[in-house]
Amino acid sequence: MTALPYGNGTLPAGIRSRMIRGVNGLDMHILEAGFEGSGRQLALLLHGFPDLAYGWRHLMPLLAEAGYHVVAPDQRGFGRTTGWVNDYDAPLGPFSLLNVTRDALGLVFALGYKRTAILVGHDFGSPVAAYCALTRPDVFPSVVLMSAPFPGPPEFPFDTADNSAPPIQFSTSQQKLSAALAELDPPRAIYQQYLSTREANYDLLHSPHGLQTFLRTFFYVKSADWSGNKPHPLKLPSAEDFAQLPSYYVMQSGKTMPENVDPFQPSAPAIAACQWLTEPELGVYAEEYGRTGFQGGLQTYRVYTDPNLNAELRLFSGKTIDVPLLFVGGKSDWGPYVSPGALDLMQTKATTKMAGIQFVDGAGHWIQQEQPARLSALLLAFASDGAGTVHTGS
Repeated sequence: MTALPYGNGTLPAGIRSRMIRGVNGLDMHILEAGFEGSGRQLALLLHGFPDLAYGWRHLMPLLAEAGYHVVAPDQRGFGRTTGWVNDYDAPLGPFSLLNVTRDALGLVFALGYKRTAILVGHDFGSPVAAYCALTRPDVFPSVVLMSAPFPGPPEFPFDTADNSAPPIQFSTSQQKLSAALAELDPPRAIYQQYLSTREANYDLLHSPHGLQTFLRTFFYVKSADWSGNKPHPLKLPSAEDFAQLPSYYVMQSGKTMPENVDPFQPSAPAIAACQWLTEPELGVYAEEYGRTGFQGGLQTYRVYTDPNLNAELRLFSGKTIDVPLLFVGGKSDWGPYVSPGALDLMQTKATTKMAGIQFVDGAGHWIQQEQPARLSALLLAFASDGAGTVHTGS
């Protein structure tokens, strides 16, 4: 389908849309700000699901005003970036975490830079940014992870030569948790499982109330605007603990994602009051996903459960992120807690230069849209102090 001019007039002044050809096999669509002139340092912003480069639109002018060349790509499988196969049955290898990391590296070089000054990854973009810093610290000398903490690469079993007890496999643990959730009354299911199914793309595209209404409800229910979000750490990866999560994370079995979030549709006054995602802005998401579908983004969920693609990450078993790292979450976001223990592992095992954890007031999962000014202040402070000062508090 022919795409309309990007953003339909909703992009803030100073942001442009353009294509970068030949990036690791992709023609990559980017949004950029602060592109006038030369000599600016690069700020690279990596989005998650079901977001787009467009999700950074409120933050980009703030970083550009501070002197950065700000670039946000549509990642592989999303938006106007092309060169990937939009098919459930397509090989998953091109969507592997390491290949998407190569996409980011290729984009930096294509833009004529040898390193980033600011690297930020949100949601799915968080592990991509983490592997950027883990594998190429010369190019990515600091990193900010948002919403999804990095517990470290998967590890080979250690010191097992004289120990006959087999190590517990992650896949087995997940299978046990899934089985226990299915036994609850009513039965529940982890959202990653559902979003990995063949049916998920069709379900999201053909929501009973329409694509734009589904997207509105999904963005709303994962934001600070919905009063039902009261996140807290889970004690154990048990069915009973996971059942505390809202149904957009731990779903009611037998229902689609649109059916799970449908009861939480925002009222007309709530929609009118939402200045971080107006109806014209939401229309950009509906137009882009209506054109491409969701399958490209959904492939990532399938990658995380693919044994071969997870096995290749063990090349980095025992390796830590040795550049300064800041983690930012929204106070109303369950994202930092859906992998029990990941926050602690990030601080104690996966990194050697942890610069702190910040939880932003008035933000749920969409921090860069809900509270761009507060996020900008955190990013600029982290960058300006050499990315080494420990930050604490909210």
